[in-house]
Amino acid sequence: MRSVRLHATLLALVLLALGLTSVFWQVFVRDIPLLESETDPVWIIDTRLEFDSKKNNPVKVQMFVPPNGDFVTLNESFVSNNYGVNVHKSGENRQVTWSTRRADGHQVLYYRLVLTRRFSIADQAAPPGPQFRQSAPLLGAEGLAAEALLAPIRDQSADIETFISETIRRVNDIKDDNVRVLLRGDYSVASRAGVVDLLLAAAHIPAEQVHTVRLGLQQSQEPELWLRSYNGKNWLYFNPADGVQGLPEDRLVWWSGDKPLVKIDGGRHLQVGFSVSKNEMSAIQLAQSVQPLQDRSFWTLSLYDLPLEAQHTFRIIVMIPLGVLLILLLRNLIGLETLGTFTPVLVALAFRETDLIWGIILFTVITALGLSLRSYLEQLRLQMLPRLSVVLTFVVILITVISVLTHKLGLERGVSVALFPMVILTMVIERLSIVWEERGGGHSMKVAFGTLVAATLAHLIMSPSELIYIFFTFPGILLVLVSIMLLMGHYRGYRLMELIRFKAMTKETPEK
Repeated sequence: MRSVRLHATLLALVLLALGLTSVFWQVFVRDIPLLESETDPVWIIDTRLEFDSKKNNPVKVQMFVPPNGDFVTLNESFVSNNYGVNVHKSGENRQVTWSTRRADGHQVLYYRLVLTRRFSIADQAAPPGPQFRQSAPLLGAEGLAAEALLAPIRDQSADIETFISETIRRVNDIKDDNVRVLLRGDYSVASRAGVVDLLLAAAHIPAEQVHTVRLGLQQSQEPELWLRSYNGKNWLYFNPADGVQGLPEDRLVWWSGDKPLVKIDGGRHLQVGFSVSKNEMSAIQLAQSVQPLQDRSFWTLSLYDLPLEAQHTFRIIVMIPLGVLLILLLRNLIGLETLGTFTPVLVALAFRETDLIWGIILFTVITALGLSLRSYLEQLRLQMLPRLSVVLTFVVILITVISVLTHKLGLERGVSVALFPMVILTMVIERLSIVWEERGGGHSMKVAFGTLVAATLAHLIMSPSELIYIFFTFPGILLVLVSIMLLMGHYRGYRLMELIRFKAMTKETPEK
């Protein structure tokens, strides 16, 4: 017996570990939300290109589009009229080409990108960059100015990171004559970034320009220029305008390099506009949207892959073990008497169609009338099968009458009684009548009351949408329930009802 109990305990612990591991893996590795109400931001970026073309003139427009990075692309659209569209790689960048043989007058092209950060692949690191580059010699005044700036920068820096930061700080000091020589009267951010790149090249430190779009700015904007350099392990990002290091999370890298965003052949008066809007989307809907994009193994084996009608059915089915566990606890720990274990759960499922209050009323009325009919039929000495058939037919008639009466009274909820499981009620009536014959009417009423209480509690615990979502999304939790049932299988202690029942026996008798 001890070995059997040890076997059951070990099996329960193994199932508990498997169930919890499955849930933790989905939550912390696959980033599946614990709450159905959880939402995540989704950004919609619209790029509008406007230009004029000559009549019947061929046009070719090339524009950089964002590469796959720290975000997940949910949708990418290229909107144009009579233009061919081709997306290809251009170095480390992606580029779209619109082309047409004949264009006339004002032209408008659109590029829309819908993306989110959630469910992005965390270990998808950017490819490494160069760590050394040759520099072109600087002559004349520019060479002297560059050397004058580089000397203190070398003294006040310890590595690539501090070298670049110090370079940006000094180039932003436009009062310095050496800086003014290199800027040549152009103090724009792009010009300062060019000077920083020039000084870094002189120090053999590779760097490149990156152009970003701010997702947090919910209005029209222009790409923001940043610099980045590879230190042998990671890419280091710097803002050439103020020297801030580290690319903010709300920045999307659009393209890298010093080439312009758009190149157009056959057009003129080009205007490019960016607009960003932010929406909130259910995290679980995001997960389903990302599934075909990333081939996530969790979703290929999940209940969300089933047809919608089947999903609705399984949302009910997966809650049955929770109701069974509740009945097990009520019977083994509390001592509540019911008509078996599964019957209260079936009645609880029936309450889903009628609502709880209507279900209790209908259960009470139909069961009471059915028991009365069953008692009457007993006097006719009928066999069980004919007697059960008559009771079933009576239940159908009673349900029909109740539906019609409630409809006439304007109580439309009563019409749903037609969906109440007639077979379940019939079997309940039959079993209660057997208990009545074997153990008396009082015990039969006690069992009926216990069944109704258990069914009510099971309905309450099986109905919350939060629990339905958890059990449907994380089916591994069913193994946790099985482990609890196994541990309860060898419980031989007192029940709560028995402690109350035998409480008088624990009182000390007075000495005579």
